[in-house]
Amino acid sequence: MQTLLGDQPIGYLFVAPFVIFLVAIYAYPFFYSIYMSFYDYFFAAPGAIVDRPFVGLANYSRALQDPLFHVALRNVVIFLLINVPVTVVVAMVLATALNAAIPLRSFFRAAYYVPYVTASVAAVSIWLWLFGGPGLVNKVVGPLAPNPTWLVNAFWVMPIIALYVTWKGLGLYILLYLAALQNIAKELYEAASVDGAGRIRSFFVVTVPGLRPATLLVVITSVITGANLFTEPYLLTGGGGPDNQSVSPVFLLYRQGIEQNHPGYAAAMGLLLVVGVLIVSAINRFVLERE
Repeated sequence: MQTLLGDQPIGYLFVAPFVIFLVAIYAYPFFYSIYMSFYDYFFAAPGAIVDRPFVGLANYSRALQDPLFHVALRNVVIFLLINVPVTVVVAMVLATALNAAIPLRSFFRAAYYVPYVTASVAAVSIWLWLFGGPGLVNKVVGPLAPNPTWLVNAFWVMPIIALYVTWKGLGLYILLYLAALQNIAKELYEAASVDGAGRIRSFFVVTVPGLRPATLLVVITSVITGANLFTEPYLLTGGGGPDNQSVSPVFLLYRQGIEQNHPGYAAAMGLLLVVGVLIVSAINRFVLERE
């Protein structure tokens, strides 16, 4: 028994609350969603006995052939193509600047983190004020403003949502990069300086390679954030408009599973999304670690 539990079995008592939480909130719903995806599942009144026939892979086949699911996946791809590169580049540059001895460094560090901890409803109100019909941005750009305006424009709505998510989450990624910068030895910068490298050259030959593990984390986290996109299009566009051009897979899951009571079909879409995220994350990890 001691071999099985180790020298400090009381440690299991301390981790038990988290394990219970993990199983109850994440593991059980995940495996139950796998079960639901193979049935014509629907919600019924508590205690009601209803027939939920087994349908095999029919829900998956339906999802793969659903044009609206294709639109939602396309929207997420557009989101990721904007959000991930901008997040990595801007967060890395700002973290490098905030790691240097600049005036008001503590103020700027806090200022960039404030949007991340601000409630989404409050932050969305600011962007609606900026990009709404009579918004500040339209007044500034004047005749150059798109018609229809940004958040009801099929071309601009996803880029605006991507920029909003980038702005709001930037503080977290700056913090990750700041922590990673502390692990880069100053001797590397001194050696680069001796070799004649300036600040820009040192950034590319020392800082960027030194931040590769943090970049991998930022990229994977950003991909997961994009795959879970729901609150932003829901609040900014009022429900995935215009004409579903900002609908996300998770928003589509909400429509099918909650509003239309097709949780089995929604579970199949969710599991396809999970597989897609795992594949993209694995590719990112392979590429970044190989480099």
